Amino acid sequence: MSWKHLWIAALALVALVSSPATAQEEKNQLTGIVGRTFISNEGIKGATFSNPFVRFGKGFTFAVNYSRYLITNPLFALSGEVPVVFNLDQDVNSGANVVPSDYRSYFITPAARVNLFPATAVSPWVSFGGGFGHFSEKSSLIFGGTNPGKSKTTGVLQAGFGLDVRIWRRISIRGEARDFWSGEPDFPLAPTGKTRQHNFFVGGGAIWHF
Repeated sequence: MSWKHLWIAALALVALVSSPATAQEEKNQLTGIVGRTFISNEGIKGATFSNPFVRFGKGFTFAVNYSRYLITNPLFALSGEVPVVFNLDQDVNSGANVVPSDYRSYFITPAARVNLFPATAVSPWVSFGGGFGHFSEKSSLIFGGTNPGKSKTTGVLQAGFGLDVRIWRRISIRGEARDFWSGEPDFPLAPTGKTRQHNFFVGGGAIWHF
């Protein structure tokens, strides 16, 4: 083995030995994310009008997330995290006056997250968890009149993946995609025959390690 290879091996060993200490010093993370929520359009059962669908826009969404390392080593870190996601304006449309023009929602889903190579500059991760969510609908229908639908609380399952990139000391940037599998909003005039929907959140933001 050449001296060059010995130096590379030595540097790698130092990195492996020293990285857990860094992870232990920064066990907590506070994250802010901004992005969009994507929901698939759904057909309305028994509809006789044109455009017989519930059509969803791309809701402006922000999220905050607190997490803490539970297990760390050079290869992976297991964290407990609490993603809290707010969809502030989810537009809704249809071919008839059967849905509200928009609604708001939030999801709170405690989860377990696994990061690969947590002490390096680039760390991919996956997350799985569950909790609850809430839909709050506009009181009027899209073309006027009272909306008979009600606000609703639902159980939610969450699965996601992302990438963390350390850019400066205790600051990283994060890109993520999460699926919040929830119940559906209450649209009694637009029955879809389904009881659950996928709410795909895609966004990016910053992490503070402390």
